[in-house]
Amino acid sequence: MKVLLTALNAKYIHSSLALRSLKAYADPEGKYTVIREYTINNRVEFIVSDIYKEKPDYIGFSCYIWNIELIRLIAARLKKVLPDTVMVFGGPEVSYDGRGFIENNAFADIVMKGEGERTYKSLLELWTGQGCIENIKGIVYRKDGNIYENENAEPLPLDDIPFVYDNADEFKNKIIYYETQRGCPYNCQYCLSSVEKGVRYLSEERVKSDLKFFLDNRVKQVKFVDRTFNSSHEHAMMIWKYIMENDNGVTNFHMELTADIMRREAMDMLKKARKGLFQFEIGVQSTNENTIGAIKRNAKFGGITDVVKTIAEGGNIHQHLDLIAGLPYENYESFGRSFNDVYALEPQQLQLGFLKLLKGSGLRRDAEKYGIVYTDEAPYEVLYTKEMDFDHMLRLKGIEEMVETFYNSGKALTAVKYAVKHTGNAFGFFEALAAWWEKNGFDEVSHSKMELYGRLYDFFCRYEKTADCLVELRELMRFDIYLGDNMKSIPESLERKMSEEERAFERDFYNDAENIEKYIPSLSSYSPKQLLRMCRIEFFDIDPFTAERGKTAVLFNYYNRDIILNKADTAVVRKE
Repeated sequence: MKVLLTALNAKYIHSSLALRSLKAYADPEGKYTVIREYTINNRVEFIVSDIYKEKPDYIGFSCYIWNIELIRLIAARLKKVLPDTVMVFGGPEVSYDGRGFIENNAFADIVMKGEGERTYKSLLELWTGQGCIENIKGIVYRKDGNIYENENAEPLPLDDIPFVYDNADEFKNKIIYYETQRGCPYNCQYCLSSVEKGVRYLSEERVKSDLKFFLDNRVKQVKFVDRTFNSSHEHAMMIWKYIMENDNGVTNFHMELTADIMRREAMDMLKKARKGLFQFEIGVQSTNENTIGAIKRNAKFGGITDVVKTIAEGGNIHQHLDLIAGLPYENYESFGRSFNDVYALEPQQLQLGFLKLLKGSGLRRDAEKYGIVYTDEAPYEVLYTKEMDFDHMLRLKGIEEMVETFYNSGKALTAVKYAVKHTGNAFGFFEALAAWWEKNGFDEVSHSKMELYGRLYDFFCRYEKTADCLVELRELMRFDIYLGDNMKSIPESLERKMSEEERAFERDFYNDAENIEKYIPSLSSYSPKQLLRMCRIEFFDIDPFTAERGKTAVLFNYYNRDIILNKADTAVVRKE
């Protein structure tokens, strides 16, 4: 007998924790279970043929809003070529209404409801001749032309589920997902976790044993899938402390936090963490109090602000703040205020997302009440609301693209921040940039990195609110270019030719042992000729760190990069 468990991940770098957890609990030796992972970018024909070649007796699909439409296509086609193969579906996209999924999809035989480990083990026992389907908890199933729904399975103690990883090499170029808790204490109406009651945690002994594997194997990144990582102060502190005490200097840990419940004890300890050790994702969603009340977020923006600023003071933790467009009581102007509020905190990432009406969520149930209209097909994204029409939603889509392209990517970040500071309105700046971008058709074509810089500077030249600071913006864009890469050529509009005296200064700089010891001691073993290739000295007509006028020479060290921003290390080596 063969069971093939499969997932369609959003990207190649992602991996499926769910499939591995099912296998680890129910079939740890892999006697019956094989796992196949694909991405939503793979061709349907390829996935179908690859699964067909395995000739499985049972196929289990892991279903989410980002892959369910493709899974329907794939499963329907597989059922035609493998008519005797039993098709099983699990995951949040089918779990809430398993009966409806089977009724509307002739290829579906079984839906697993809720957590799947215990249910999958019972199914394996059934398929190997033990028990009967009527007694298996946590499933909806088709039998003799009828559909039956069994009672839910009881949640497992998390320590009963084995650690799912045994070979770190398998994830060398992928993100590793890990959970230490299930459930969420909050009742956010856009989230499926709101339907769960209570939170279960892994034991301290088990967590430390699991983390040791990641640290010993020096994996690149571990992303916690815990819905609210710091829902228990003691649990979070235990994990942070263990990671800091056993830091391998390489691994990064990503956690999703609720900021306003962070205690001073935690923030004081986290300031001592290695730069780049932790990465925090903090959901703000909106700063409109009526909106926060409607979605039962129960988080005051003032409390979030204090925590984000305190963490930022340490300069060692990457912070990612989220906003959601399309929530109740948030119109275009209100969203602009929320955007400016969050932008003012200067997070490393500002995620502008759009509301998804998930099956089983409170907002989906109350969509008519709030005048929320959304797509019929997954991911059920908001089209417009009572307060925000479709025209404004489209504008926000353009703003989202500009934020991703020029803020979250880090491209031209110094120049963009200066322009926003000069204009005094972050939302207004990105709104104007998005409108200009669309007007010129740039939203319809792909761009090289240097084309993006050139077009942004072109916008600066045409945007009246930046007309009196073009010198600063041009120099800051040059600074941004060299901060990211040691480029051989840059857009002509941003070029500045070095004088012979400036070239001589750069050559002589690397021949002076005192300079090397002062500015780049970690590269002291390299020859001047090698240093010319590993570093760069560029002259600017302003000080790029203060934007004050005056010729300034900056050293870019590409072999010592900022861990959080992935930018070259820099130092002012001459100022006139």
